[in-house]
Amino acid sequence: MVAKMQMKIDIEGPASGKGSVCEPILRALPGWFGIETAIVQYRVDIDSLPTWLAKEAQRVVGFVSIKRHTPHAAEVYVMGLLPQARRKGIGTALLIEAQEWLTDHGVEYLQVKTLGPSAADENFAATRAFYEAMDFRPLEEFKQLWGERNPCLMMIKRL
Repeated sequence: MVAKMQMKIDIEGPASGKGSVCEPILRALPGWFGIETAIVQYRVDIDSLPTWLAKEAQRVVGFVSIKRHTPHAAEVYVMGLLPQARRKGIGTALLIEAQEWLTDHGVEYLQVKTLGPSAADENFAATRAFYEAMDFRPLEEFKQLWGERNPCLMMIKRL
């Protein structure tokens, strides 16, 4: 029997100015973030958003950035984990930290936008399953928001 070694994960944040730290993670995920102009825009936007970093042995392996829309509503603007960091509870830990902070700051609703199920993409099917496991519920699929080939599914949860 081979024992799995569990690495200690440290979650840091929220902090701003983390675009350059998060960009390599976005680039490591071409199945989710394969459009150069979008990656560049995410990097710029992350710099001004509250961002939490997940570190494993002092190496950043994941992040989540939150965008507040109103005093009571916010969005998981962008989230990413290095492929080797998936399925270890790191995404869950990041989202829990962000949600606790949001609750402490009066936010009642959290949304996320992701590729909708009508696109039949296995990467995004896993993404939707993660958010559903985190108690997000599908609200509506918008076929025109990102274009006909990229249906946007809005998911929401009450904090």
